[in-house]
Amino acid sequence: MRIIGGNFKGKKILEPKDKETRPLKDLTKESIFNIINHSNKFSINLEKSYVLDLFSGSGSFGLECLSRNARHVSFVENYKGILTILKKNLLNLKAINNYSIIEKNILIDSDFLEKKEKFDIIFLDPPYKEKKINTILNNISKFKTLKPDGIIIIHRHKKEKDNFPEEFKIIEEKKYGISKIIFGKFI
Repeated sequence: MRIIGGNFKGKKILEPKDKETRPLKDLTKESIFNIINHSNKFSINLEKSYVLDLFSGSGSFGLECLSRNARHVSFVENYKGILTILKKNLLNLKAINNYSIIEKNILIDSDFLEKKEKFDIIFLDPPYKEKKINTILNNISKFKTLKPDGIIIIHRHKKEKDNFPEEFKIIEEKKYGISKIIFGKFI
């Protein structure tokens, strides 16, 4: 797995050795960034964006954002088996410091969402078996964590039937292999 675009294009991303983490496939990641850059359904300037990467894992999505000059990326991960790898991947970029790592379980401890910090992009990549997506989206809405013109990108299994809050509007949905990517925002 590698960074596919930007300043660090081609840089290797360390992957987990266990089966607890499911890294974002390069094809899916490339498709997400093509949509971010070229969609006429929303307007996001990645270079000026503040990004929240929930369930970061090895950091593939957030690393890609940093490589493409995002202003700041906040990685949220609590699984000890992957945190070491995430930190190594960030240190391997050497010249950057526009990121933070929040070691919390978003499902239990979402108080950091109450901060004044607002995000342009929130990437949500929970385990496929996770059923509490609605709770996370409700907290993002309640604490107004997403900027009014921001987007939420959700990576799920293509057969998963999630119940989203009423105020969450799906802008676009794409399927890639066993995955689906949902772009949405709050109305």
